[in-house]
Amino acid sequence: MSIVFCGDPHGEFRFLIEACESQRSEAAVIVGDMMLDRPLREALAPLFEAGIAVHYVGGNWDWWSEEWHDRLFLSHPTGNLHATCRAIGGLEIGGHGGVFLDDVWLPHFGGEGPRFRTREEMLRAVPPPDRWRGGLPLDRRLAIVPEDAEALARHRLDVLVCHEAPISHWPSFAAVDDLARRTGAWLVVHGHHHRSYEAVLRDGTCVRGLGMAEPWRLDPAAPRG
Repeated sequence: MSIVFCGDPHGEFRFLIEACESQRSEAAVIVGDMMLDRPLREALAPLFEAGIAVHYVGGNWDWWSEEWHDRLFLSHPTGNLHATCRAIGGLEIGGHGGVFLDDVWLPHFGGEGPRFRTREEMLRAVPPPDRWRGGLPLDRRLAIVPEDAEALARHRLDVLVCHEAPISHWPSFAAVDDLARRTGAWLVVHGHHHRSYEAVLRDGTCVRGLGMAEPWRLDPAAPRG
């Protein structure tokens, strides 16, 4: 049995479904940017019907419209890995969805710290008429804040799944590398840039970047590194 990771689908799920069906996968993990034209459970109905677990982190496009947001997060809320971890295929896999915004937290520039450390701090700066469904505006919910990393750093991981990239790719954020180090992850899998590549960070952590809608199989029993 294997885990199939999938690069940003942007509405194309055929390759993921075919890979899961042909490789006897027990789980699928998507790295963001679904751009769904129907609820996720409908788009990936063959996987759900086959008992294949579906997990994901959100990408920047998943908050672009209310429809795309609801078709993902409301259709399958328990699949969201953001700021938490789950045992998948015998591995501890954690998620770090969303993107860094320059007026919230842009850690690769150094210098000034984050403007907001939590979403509650962000919300206090939003006038009530500008709030969406009583909370942050939709286009602010994709922002990564330090509380996300702090929540995930409480876990010991094998695999860190991100939308943003570590420093193996530019543009990148050393905060992702730091999170991998703090959690002990030996592998980082990311999307966002639609580039398929492999790399190794300075501390020996492996990186797998995924192309658009690219399925990539990980055998949990394979040697690491």
